[in-house]
Amino acid sequence: MYTQERTAMANLVVGGPVAVNSYDNAIVAALLESRPVMLVHAFNGGYLRPAELKEESHDKGVELATALDPVTKEAQGHLWYITPGGFFGQRPLYFIESAAGQVTPEPTGAGEADAGRGDDGATKPQRRRITVHQDAPKSTADTVQVGLPGKVGDKWRGKNGAPEDTQLWAVTVTPWGGITFVPITHPDTILGFKDHAVTANSEVRLTYNWGGDFTGTVINTFYPRLPNEWSVPYHHVFT
Repeated sequence: MYTQERTAMANLVVGGPVAVNSYDNAIVAALLESRPVMLVHAFNGGYLRPAELKEESHDKGVELATALDPVTKEAQGHLWYITPGGFFGQRPLYFIESAAGQVTPEPTGAGEADAGRGDDGATKPQRRRITVHQDAPKSTADTVQVGLPGKVGDKWRGKNGAPEDTQLWAVTVTPWGGITFVPITHPDTILGFKDHAVTANSEVRLTYNWGGDFTGTVINTFYPRLPNEWSVPYHHVFT
């Protein structure tokens, strides 16, 4: 079993000052192998899901769910891809892409341009990304949207000229084995929740990183979990 094997890459650094030396294969799978993972919250074990699962939705946000219902599971709304998106200096950047509502592009004809292909030569699927508002985290602008780059609202794209600017995140592995997301357009913030409340159906927003550094705070840390690791306990990190 994959989850019973432990990586031998003892000094693997995947996005921050903390090395993955270790035991959490879900982090390795998410950041290096492009495998979909559940993003489980450190505080109450709820997981992130798009507020709207359908592929034609591009203006809805993300919420914290505490029960994995059949509809969400069937639509893969509990799964996310942490997709490489370039570098900020020497720091790797990532897109947070939903597995729900992804679209596989039609095959292109001979000689035609396409949307890019993976290592296996297959056309890459189009996935909706978590996108931040240009003016976040001010008033209602601190919400996020899940949508394709060209279909989210005007203020959710292209702050510095490139459509991806508002969709790229620094992903930092924290000392307690979780990950924290920092948007490159608002480096003093991290992915958090409305009114700092971590409860069922909490609305995901950008929140100021009062921790003061890229390791974030426990309250806004997420544990990547492979789908078959959903029942793995996570509170052991506090003991």
